[in-house]
Amino acid sequence: MASSFDLVLIGGGNMGAALLGGLVDSGTFEPSDVAVVEVVAERRAQLTSMFPGVSVRREVPRADGVVLAVKPVDAPAAATSACAAGARRVLSIAAGVTLATLEDAAGAGVAVVRAMPNTPALVRLGASAIAAGTAAGNDDVTWAESILAAVGTVERLPESALDVFTGFAGSGPAYVFLVAEALTDAAAAEGLDRAVAERVVRQLLLGSATLLDREGDPTRLREQVTSPGGTTAAGLAVLGEHDLRGTFAAAVRAATARSRELG
Repeated sequence: MASSFDLVLIGGGNMGAALLGGLVDSGTFEPSDVAVVEVVAERRAQLTSMFPGVSVRREVPRADGVVLAVKPVDAPAAATSACAAGARRVLSIAAGVTLATLEDAAGAGVAVVRAMPNTPALVRLGASAIAAGTAAGNDDVTWAESILAAVGTVERLPESALDVFTGFAGSGPAYVFLVAEALTDAAAAEGLDRAVAERVVRQLLLGSATLLDREGDPTRLREQVTSPGGTTAAGLAVLGEHDLRGTFAAAVRAATARSRELG
């Protein structure tokens, strides 16, 4: 068993496991070069079964770099433990924990990068943002970027922009899921079988997202499906009357403000 690893993930929960799976399956790291630290014995057993060849540990081993995939309250202690074990690079995906807090915990000279991923990373379609600490150079940011790229897209942002990113992209999946709930309920209220409505809503969101990814212009796509005087125009008129755009803006504003408070 290796005494030192290229990368150690501290925290084997859903997001940590998703990231580990992406890194191994993409070939970014060989399983033998990676370790995951998990304090819950039952979860360690699950991780051992899920990731053959990856070292699953109770304590933090020596590593060149670490990913903190723990609860925010545990992130500073995890950073301190990792750097005491020799890590010189730290990537944190703990929500709301600032670079200043992480750098204080890691100690002088350690390259710290803070990230905000979202839950579609669980299916390797995530959107993440990263911000570099004072000791992190371009090589360190590229390293962090390569790790998160295993589960989706990555944007480089100043730390001041991470709260806005959290407010719309971090919280955004919940907004989309609420739309799915509302459309399903509306179809069922109009008499459509609920099971049919649920299937169709999933397909319409998947298809619409795929089309948007391919075409890249939501305004043009919306206009293409909206015939003057047609059914879509009637529905959009009601959404406009209820200020859907303003509601989404208010939601992002509130989530952004809450992220600032937590940080």
